[in-house]
Amino acid sequence: MNALNHAQVTCMLPVKDLARARQFYEQGLGLEAGLAKPDGKFVYRCGGTELALFPRPEGTKAEHTALSFRVGDIAASILALKARGVRFADYDFPGLKTVEHVCVLGAEKAAWFEDTEGNILCLHEDLDN
Repeated sequence: MNALNHAQVTCMLPVKDLARARQFYEQGLGLEAGLAKPDGKFVYRCGGTELALFPRPEGTKAEHTALSFRVGDIAASILALKARGVRFADYDFPGLKTVEHVCVLGAEKAAWFEDTEGNILCLHEDLDN
């Protein structure tokens, strides 16, 4: 048996400004304040996963989705986050078009937004439930 199958996963997100990022994650996304670590990271628990913000002066260089939250109702989740000030992206590319911030990709719906530090985040709803 592979021990990694049962290991807790921590998603690491670089942030330029930890205080600004924490405000977004706690007030914008509504995450419960987590724990400050001696090495400067700030860790949130999300379901069975940890989300660690770590200070990095240059921030992120990723141009892909760094983190996706699976939700039961993407439309309701978008409305709730928009009410907290989160701004969703809209796309109109061949094979990727959003309608009311949502794109249907095979067996899921997805909607993207950025945190204050430039990390690309996503909500997704599985359609095969």
